[in-house]
Amino acid sequence: MTMNDIGSVVSLKNVKKAFGNNVVLDGINLEVHKGEVVVICGRSGSGKSTLLRCIDQLETSDSGEIRAVGHLMGFRETNGILTPLKDAAISRQQRDIGMVFQNFNLFPHVSVLENIMLAPTKILKRNRLEVEKEALLLLEKVGLPDKKNAYPRQLSGGQQQRIAIARALAMKPKLMLFDEPTSALDPEMISEVLDVMVDLSEAGMTMIVVTHEMGFARAAADRVILMHNAKIVEDAAPRDFFENPKSDHTRLFLSKILQH
Repeated sequence: MTMNDIGSVVSLKNVKKAFGNNVVLDGINLEVHKGEVVVICGRSGSGKSTLLRCIDQLETSDSGEIRAVGHLMGFRETNGILTPLKDAAISRQQRDIGMVFQNFNLFPHVSVLENIMLAPTKILKRNRLEVEKEALLLLEKVGLPDKKNAYPRQLSGGQQQRIAIARALAMKPKLMLFDEPTSALDPEMISEVLDVMVDLSEAGMTMIVVTHEMGFARAAADRVILMHNAKIVEDAAPRDFFENPKSDHTRLFLSKILQH
C-alpha cells in the first residue's frame, strides 16, 4: 500500500460533531488511501467510535465533509449544490462499507450461513446459490466452515465476531470499519479475531480499526492515530507512534496502556 494510489477511500475535512454541549469531534481532517490499515486509539470518550459512526452515517456530523468509497456521505452533489439524502439513498451509500461492532449483532433465530447470506440476497437481490457458494468460502476464510448450520447462541464470543466479519464481507465492501471488535471478548478469544483481521489487511482491504489492542497496531497498521479530547493529536507510522511520538498525550497514553 502506498500513497501513490489515486485518490482516497476516505476523506474527512473539518468534521465536527457535538452531543448537546459535549463536543466529540472537533475539526477532524483525515485521509485514508486504498489498502491502508489505520488504527485509531485513545481514551474512552475521545471521539473514536463517533468518528467511525459518522463515516458510515450511523451518526450525522454537524459540519464538515465526509467522502467515503466514492460517495459524499449523506448528500447528493449536483453542480456544486448539496442536497441531503433520504434514508433509502443513504442505505445505498452504506452498502460499500462493512462495519463490525463491539457486540456481534448476529440474528439469533437463523443459522450462521443464513446470517451471512441475508444481506446479499435480501438487499442486493443476488442469486441465492451464488451467494451461498460465496458464504461458504467466507466461512473458510474466518476458519469456521464446520459451523454453517449452528446458531449464534451455540458459538463462543470469538466465533460470533468472526461470523460478524464474514457477514460484513458478504456485501463485498470497499472499506471495513471495526469499532472495538475485541473489547467484549474473553482474553483467550481475542487473537482468533485479530488473526482474521490481519489476514484481511494482508489481502489489501482498506480498514479503519478502533481498538486498544496495540499488538494488532504494531503488526498490521500502516498508520496509528491517537484521539484526545475530540481531536487527532498523533498520526504516524507504527514505529514512530510507539518509539518516537510527537505528542505528550501519546506518550502518556502509551505509558498507561503498555503497563498492562
